Amino acid sequence: MFYVLARFVLRPLFFALCRPQIAGRENVPLDRPVILASNHLSFIDSIAIPLAAPRRVAYLAKAEYFTGRGIGGWLTRTLFTALGAHPVERETHRAAQAALDTALRILRGGTAFGLYPEGTRSKDGRLARGKTGVAWLALTADCPVVPVAVHGTDRVQPVGARWPRPHRIAITFGEPLTFPGHRGQADRNKARREVTDRIMLAIADLSGQEKAGWDVPREAV
Repeated sequence: MFYVLARFVLRPLFFALCRPQIAGRENVPLDRPVILASNHLSFIDSIAIPLAAPRRVAYLAKAEYFTGRGIGGWLTRTLFTALGAHPVERETHRAAQAALDTALRILRGGTAFGLYPEGTRSKDGRLARGKTGVAWLALTADCPVVPVAVHGTDRVQPVGARWPRPHRIAITFGEPLTFPGHRGQADRNKARREVTDRIMLAIADLSGQEKAGWDVPREAV
């Protein structure tokens, strides 16, 4: 109920602030677990994508977003709680696996789950090569991946900016990707790398971003 009420309040504010152009909502399955894998330009991506998607999308968020003080901390904590975010610790290998385990539990509950395969926000607008956790998750949960591209969110809230500012954004949901040829191979490094590269190429095709630090042959698609 809190999520529904928050969506009714936040969505009009989001549309007024960002005037989003949204394409491909029909590509997001409504009746099964699915991963929404997106490029990452701004803190606000984790707000924009759930509000643009046709179904509830769960995210993992830094535990610090739930422990801030003052009005800003309260607003951030309330916002992420309303959108269904789950707090996680970061910066250690054990924390990374715990985050994947939490994401897997969410997917096995039938929910859509959003993540950023790059692992962090882009500081120069280029698209980094994805980390293979997205492939492990997709293959272990045996669910499709919808590539997502966001544009302009870095103008709404650039890295380091405390508050958002009005600017038009675009969000594109691509066609779902499935990986029948890699089913049951989540424990194989080569399979995880191939699946991740395919996902990242799909994101790159949607976003039009220059690739940074990776060179994947088109045959991988």
